[in-house]
Amino acid sequence: MEFFALLTSAGINIVVCAVFLSLYSVLRKQPHNFSVYFGRRRAEERFQNQDDYFSFERLLPTAGWIVKAYWCTEDEIRQVAGLDSVVFLRLFIFSIRIFSITSLVCVLGVLPVNYHGQEMKHNNIPAESLNVFTIANIKEGSRMLWVHCVALYVITLSACILLFHEYKYISRKRLAHITGSSPNPGHFAVLVRSIPKSDNELLEDTIRNFFVNYHGSSYLSHQMIYRKGNLQKFVDNAQRAYKKFVRVKVRDQNGRSNLSRCGLCGARASSVQLYRNTFIDAKKSDLTNPDVVEAQKECPGAIVFFKTRYAAVVASQVLQSSNPMLWVTDLAPEPRDVYWSNLWIPYRQIWLRKIATLAASVVFMFVFIIPVAFVQSMMQLDQLHKMFPSLKGVLKKSFFARVITGYLPSVVLLLSLYTVPPLMMLFSSIEGSISRSSRKRSACCKILFFTIWNVFFVNVMSGSVINQFNVFSRPKDMPSMLAELVPKQATFFITYVLTSGWASLCSEILQVYNLVYNFFCKCVFCYKQDLEYVYSFPYHTEVPKVLLFNLLGFAFSIMAPLILPFLLVYFCLGYLVYRNQILNVYYPKYEMGGKLWPIMHNALVFSLVLTQVIALGVFTIKHSPVAMGFTIILLVGTVLFNEYCRHRFSSIFEAFSAQDLIELDREDEQSGRMQEIHEHLLDAYCQTPPGEDGGSPGASCRDIELMLDDPAQEASQSSQELCDTVQEVSDAIHEHHHAAAAAAAAEVKSRSV
Repeated sequence: MEFFALLTSAGINIVVCAVFLSLYSVLRKQPHNFSVYFGRRRAEERFQNQDDYFSFERLLPTAGWIVKAYWCTEDEIRQVAGLDSVVFLRLFIFSIRIFSITSLVCVLGVLPVNYHGQEMKHNNIPAESLNVFTIANIKEGSRMLWVHCVALYVITLSACILLFHEYKYISRKRLAHITGSSPNPGHFAVLVRSIPKSDNELLEDTIRNFFVNYHGSSYLSHQMIYRKGNLQKFVDNAQRAYKKFVRVKVRDQNGRSNLSRCGLCGARASSVQLYRNTFIDAKKSDLTNPDVVEAQKECPGAIVFFKTRYAAVVASQVLQSSNPMLWVTDLAPEPRDVYWSNLWIPYRQIWLRKIATLAASVVFMFVFIIPVAFVQSMMQLDQLHKMFPSLKGVLKKSFFARVITGYLPSVVLLLSLYTVPPLMMLFSSIEGSISRSSRKRSACCKILFFTIWNVFFVNVMSGSVINQFNVFSRPKDMPSMLAELVPKQATFFITYVLTSGWASLCSEILQVYNLVYNFFCKCVFCYKQDLEYVYSFPYHTEVPKVLLFNLLGFAFSIMAPLILPFLLVYFCLGYLVYRNQILNVYYPKYEMGGKLWPIMHNALVFSLVLTQVIALGVFTIKHSPVAMGFTIILLVGTVLFNEYCRHRFSSIFEAFSAQDLIELDREDEQSGRMQEIHEHLLDAYCQTPPGEDGGSPGASCRDIELMLDDPAQEASQSSQELCDTVQEVSDAIHEHHHAAAAAAAAEVKSRSV
């Protein structure tokens, strides 16, 4: 591929980015798009609506959003979006720093050495082949390979120093987040599964007797986990059917509600959501009641509450029985984070589910080789002539040939990759994660492995399955094989950075799907009210993407330094785009506490090790034994650095320290807040999680008023009848809930005394 073809691809993407960014700066000013571009602020009711009047200024592109996103402080981002958003942005800060150093060293030092690596007559730069800018242009035994070895040392040492600084900084932020945040019900709760059943007593009594007997001094109460009963399913189906005909309007008079609090997060659970638990708890504990016996037969587990954080952590870590398959305990997620549907999975099935999803993921990784091989065939004109004989006339024109071979392959691969995240999220759900955050982390790891294998390794091997199996059959030849093949694919990965990097950022900030949906709802179906677009940040898709670009930057830093300026532009633009999205669009539905950083750190270290392995193969092929020896030393040092970081910091992200928990417990007891925390624990977990019905975060735990809207006039009579029925059921359940809640609170007070 010629350098001019690369410029063609870059020009196309620059024009696309300029159009998208200009369009975004105009569309975000239009009042009818506020629900698309300010979803988080509207969900928190901090957005002041503006009058829908015509103004010429609203039609002019401006860069005000860039200034606001850049000057927002890290503490402000943490307060509105949580620690996870700070960790994600720190990944961009690391990338900008390390690739600024890398670009300076490699573009000014390595690139001229590659270009003049062999004695040859060079053409004009636009007509040059991109191979002359890679390390493949260096002749064997050249002394100039020392430049590459020194550059590799500078890159590795700089990356290790920055990684250590970031790991230390984020560890401190996580500890401050644990000790400085408001009381979390998940710190007092333990999820108990695989409970042994007895014919002589109810399952609820079995749980109570066990924990009173073995954890009597710290046991507070417990909450049974039930499958949805027939009445609950009827109410849920009625609500879903009704929403097809009418609009749901959220009402929260004076910022308060007459419903019971849904935990310490400030949300409130409706009586319909809590009915199943209250219905069962209100039953008398006797074996003659068939409803109670039938319900407790289907109980998969319970959430047990303890008086202190330290007692809950100890109970979750130790074995509760000599049989490790009984009385299995885990620290419960926070109420917003519980993935209720997976709590009904029998514990004995989880290991089978994990093996099955792992096997399915591996099979899908190898099946995806087919579209990758097709993408690679599009980069070669001779293969395009064989596959599409009718395009011979078009391919003879130089401009179309450059566009097809330089731009379309990366676009096709990008479109194919859109099928990966939903499937990996499905696999992560099937394997039995008990929390939404752990499901998202599992999907993040799967997508990361998938992209590294299929986007990098499979493309490097030119889509040849035979070459890939040769790597496994001859692992000693892997460095040499990668050293030969990686420089040849520099052109494809540069265009991939342009399409999957630059263009995807513009698509992200424009919110194309939500924008089109909003247009049809307001302009075609004439909905008068604003529609809510409140999504949590897609860490499982964005983190692997950014880490892949880091891998490409490290791997091609000394092989093909031309990729570095394009990557640096991507990281700078992505830093601004994602800051804007975090501040305005995405709503933090739950908190992972920065647990994504160990995944990021390990992936970055893997990228460094892979770069060194490829460099080792290059120095072997080019017959430079001294540089090869220094590279081996650098490789060992990088592995030891990773081990040190793992022993020094990783435990902070996996467990809580006894010192912090005991100090928090003492502080709450001395201030008199512990009694209030205990009273709120009973209402902390509701089995119908917020947002399960697709509503906004604010609407999921508030009392709702169902109001008829104009589009539902044709079905007004049937809708009104259904509305009255649901309201009557809700009122009856509401009164029953108040009586049961008062009795439960009295029982907790008597136990605490």
